[in-house]
Amino acid sequence: MGYKIKLDIFEGPFDLLFHLIEKNEIDIYDIPIAEITRQYLDYLYAMEQLDLEITSEFLVMAATLLSIKAKMLLPRQPQEDAEEEEGVDPREELVERLLEYKKYKQVAGYLERREKEAAKVYPREINVEEVAAAFADDNPLEGVELTDLLDALVQVMARVKEKEPFARITREEITIRDKVVQIQQELNRRKNGMLFSELFSKQASRVEIVVTFLALLELMRLGKVLARQSRNFGDIYLYALDADGGEA
Repeated sequence: MGYKIKLDIFEGPFDLLFHLIEKNEIDIYDIPIAEITRQYLDYLYAMEQLDLEITSEFLVMAATLLSIKAKMLLPRQPQEDAEEEEGVDPREELVERLLEYKKYKQVAGYLERREKEAAKVYPREINVEEVAAAFADDNPLEGVELTDLLDALVQVMARVKEKEPFARITREEITIRDKVVQIQQELNRRKNGMLFSELFSKQASRVEIVVTFLALLELMRLGKVLARQSRNFGDIYLYALDADGGEA
């Protein structure tokens, strides 16, 4: 039986670009276009491997980044007039659009906070037991965002891209069901948890990495695995959960 999981992580290409800029603590006015382009393409590659929908907007942005990168690699033309301004920075238009996007994102965040505050003003009849059940302490992502998991996956996929040959001779038969069992057994054996990266052996292929990642998401959905991150961009640890939602 196959599983198809859809993660609505990034609203659009600018959302992904902003995530990369914030993650790398980059000055938006001085974007290292070669590095950002590489990371952006790595994300699209990982999304493709996970069978996530990549809209045309993401592909247009990828083409734009590659175009800017190519322009910045071209030698500058000598200026006839010494007082004439230097050539226009190819990144200028992208920076302006990012700043505009940041402005709207901040406004949207403000409106969302106001909406949540306004929702608390009017009392509603509620079932206390249902509310208590909805807020039970069974969140499988403790201090971890889905973007953190995708960051970790991109790093693993990049490692495989460097060493995997262009031709594959044998077809691998790896199922999500088998990986679910394997991950559970490994986490049950490691009472103190394990690093996310330790799920993937150094010899793992792209197929095995994708299947393992989907199996992990399925275990989280079932409330059998907890992912924990103590600090932003820190290591992600995985723990087995018992039937009551506590650490095994």
